[in-house]
Parts: sequence; structure tokens; C-alpha cells
Amino acid sequence: MGKYRKTVQIVILLAVLVVGGYAIGNTLFAANEGGIPKIGEQTPDFTLVDLQGNTHNLSDYKGKAVVINFWGSFCPPCVKEMPEFERQYEKWKDAGLEILAINLSEDTLTVNNFVRRFDLSYPILRDVNRKTEHKYGLESYPTTFFVLPDGTVQDVFVGGMSEEDIDSRVDKLLQ
Repeated sequence: MGKYRKTVQIVILLAVLVVGGYAIGNTLFAANEGGIPKIGEQTPDFTLVDLQGNTHNLSDYKGKAVVINFWGSFCPPCVKEMPEFERQYEKWKDAGLEILAINLSEDTLTVNNFVRRFDLSYPILRDVNRKTEHKYGLESYPTTFFVLPDGTVQDVFVGGMSEEDIDSRVDKLLQ
């Protein structure tokens, strides 16, 4: 057995490296299942719960113009733009605009306090396990998707938006 010991050790080492490399690569690349949905692509469906316990499926909004905004109270640009989204929602909701603000797994008390502080009336959804965040391939916050009634992405904006940015994109979305 002594003359085969080194060969067996090398084979075991190579097997560990191959299995370990596969596991690490799979973990790194599976988190971003194809990257951020691009303009013209269908948005990945999701099912999330709002602060009142109601379930929202993105597929339920088919036929409507939807803004999907991924945000967190820890993110200064997110904090700045949430009241701006509220003003745009009030302006455009009668024209058929839906806004779905997806919080990035913060605790319930933090999210509820934030919503009360800014008196937000559009649905605030909870991505508690961050599956939707991963499905959308997010890399920075905020990230906002403007979705046409057929479910395809019309525009994607990564970073904080001004009220004028939101207004011009929503106007285009509703045309």
C-alpha cells in the first residue's frame, strides 16, 4: 500500500478541488440567475407578502403598468426617493400605475416605522428570504424596473432617482 499512498492522496486532493470548485462556482453564479432583466425581457414572477399580510403575485398585475422598486431604509438614495415615488403614485394611480416597493429583508418594525414616517400608500412588499432580490440579479440599491402591461421591462434604473426621473419614465410607461 505504501507505493500507492501518494497516488491515492493526489486523487483525493483532485476530487476535493473539483467538488469544492463546483460548489463555490455554483453558489456564486446561481445567486444571479442570469443577471438583471434587460429591456424587452419578461420580468421574473414573484410572490411576496405586504405589511398587512396580503399576498402579491407579479403575474396578478399583468395588463397594468408596474414600477418595481427594490429598497432599504439603510440606503440614503432609497430614503430620498420613496416620498417621490409616493407623489408620483398619487399623480398616476388613476391612470393605471401600480408601484410595488420591495424591501430588502429588514425587520418588520423598521419597515413599518419607515412607511409611517413617510405616509406611503402603495404596496410595500417583504423579500424576507431575498429570493426575489436574487432572481432579479440585484447588485446595488435602489434598483427600479419599469414594466409594461405585457410584463416586459421598458426601463431599468440602478441608483437613486429624482422625482423628474420617475415622472418622465412613468409618463412613457403609461403611453
